[in-house]
Amino acid sequence: MTNLTIRQLRYFEALASHGHFGRAAEACSVTQPALSVQIKELEEELGTKLFERGARQVRLTGFGEEFALRVQDILRRVDELGDLARASTEKMVGRLRLGVIPTIAPYLLPRIIANLGHSHHGLDVHIRETLTPRLVQELSEGRLDAAIVALPVSEPAFTEVAIFTEKMVLVRSDADAGKPVPNKEELREMRLLLLEEGHCFRDQALSFCNIPSSLPQEGLDGSSLSTLVQMVGAGIGVTLIPEMAVPVETRSASVCVGHFKNPQPTRTVGMVWRKTNPLADHLHQIAAVVRQSTDELRADEGV
Repeated sequence: MTNLTIRQLRYFEALASHGHFGRAAEACSVTQPALSVQIKELEEELGTKLFERGARQVRLTGFGEEFALRVQDILRRVDELGDLARASTEKMVGRLRLGVIPTIAPYLLPRIIANLGHSHHGLDVHIRETLTPRLVQELSEGRLDAAIVALPVSEPAFTEVAIFTEKMVLVRSDADAGKPVPNKEELREMRLLLLEEGHCFRDQALSFCNIPSSLPQEGLDGSSLSTLVQMVGAGIGVTLIPEMAVPVETRSASVCVGHFKNPQPTRTVGMVWRKTNPLADHLHQIAAVVRQSTDELRADEGV
């Protein structure tokens, strides 16, 4: 078995990920027939089928699932060879695949991208916005170089660099503007609107209120902070949001913002990446730009 190519392995990985020839071809920037030919040649070289082909979807065979695990490791190591060369430069250039959780991305990313444009000419930033569990998985698989998430992630294979700590604030209807901010015991008795399961910010809000995550919540499980704040403005309940989200999310809603008494709920945000990543020194530089961006944003907001 001497004729396997990196191209074939990348096409295989794309098809295994997307489960559809058309979407896999689009992800690889090739035509569907070209991808199909390479997959067929790969299967012929291996002497066995990698995929079960259906009318609308393809699935990995048993052998294909085992093959996929090894392919991921091979491609990650191939990518690290390129990263090793890039690590020899003074500043990071080329592609940076950066993951960001949804409760950070809309507020901080524009400033990060602008600052990276000034400090790292020639850096091609690819952004992936999704939930922490997915970012952790893609980081482990080598699909991302680094991710900006709430800490700790507690993955032994990752380096964690704390960047900033911010408060969580209470958002209530304007009608409650003159009322004292409830303590966490009182908050448990209120209709608390939360992000849907999978968001780490949901878990942080529940933890502050000492509400078990397994306990059913009456109200709304939203997919975004914007939805939660708008529902609060409509008088449905109250919610917690990170301080950096206040200027964006409250400007078009009939809500007021309150700060809890000490000890105030907070979250720590940082960057994580694989300890084996050859670009580790450069990623420390990127983390410094993220910290600079955060300091600028908070200064502008008077935080």
